Amino acid sequence: MHGLILAGGEGARLTAEGVDEPKPLVRVAGEPLVTRLLTVLAELGCETLTCMVRADFTAVFQLLEGRKFGPPLAVRSCLTPTSMHTLAEGLLAVPAGRVFCTMVDTVMPAADWRAVYAATGRGLGEGAEVMLAVTPFVDDESPLYISTDGAGFVRAVSDDPLVPPQVTGGVYGFSMAARQAAAEAVGQGVQRMRGFLKWLVARGSRLGTVAVPRIIDIDHESDLRLANAWLASPEA
Repeated sequence: MHGLILAGGEGARLTAEGVDEPKPLVRVAGEPLVTRLLTVLAELGCETLTCMVRADFTAVFQLLEGRKFGPPLAVRSCLTPTSMHTLAEGLLAVPAGRVFCTMVDTVMPAADWRAVYAATGRGLGEGAEVMLAVTPFVDDESPLYISTDGAGFVRAVSDDPLVPPQVTGGVYGFSMAARQAAAEAVGQGVQRMRGFLKWLVARGSRLGTVAVPRIIDIDHESDLRLANAWLASPEA
């Protein structure tokens, strides 16, 4: 699989709370989110690395210029209105093949990254068009809930709570069919990642899941404190 990191968002909520640096440079466990994730994807075995970076995040481009992570790295500039547009542009930039994709603010311990990567590869190899990392840990202002069948395939995607609670965690696997579908969805006016997932389910696509106990996305300064404490704990 090829690795793709989406870092096209403004990080406005962090900025409003006094975090001055761009979100990709926010440090978790002592390392900027973006370099931490590039290292993770390289160690997982991604063939190539592509990082979509917001065009005005000059410091991020400076940090990544000339950096080596093992697999070839392409850093692409973007100024997109939504995460869905960033995804569509990113998928066009990645070489042909399956893609393992994460938002830049996704935090998990190393063992969970390995489990998600392995399950994503298996799921895509067995016919899933998309694989989703999901968790029962709900700590988001606007979580996206899913329900699954007995085989772990998505039956429904909802903005409202479902039972048992499972929410998406910002990590995805995409087949070539799903990559083509992303461009089609943007052409039809789909503007957000959650809208894309709903659109895929409505058209009958096979979305598989891999569950982990906890995923944290860094939207607020409190998330940052929580992630650092968690990664420093024996639990992680």
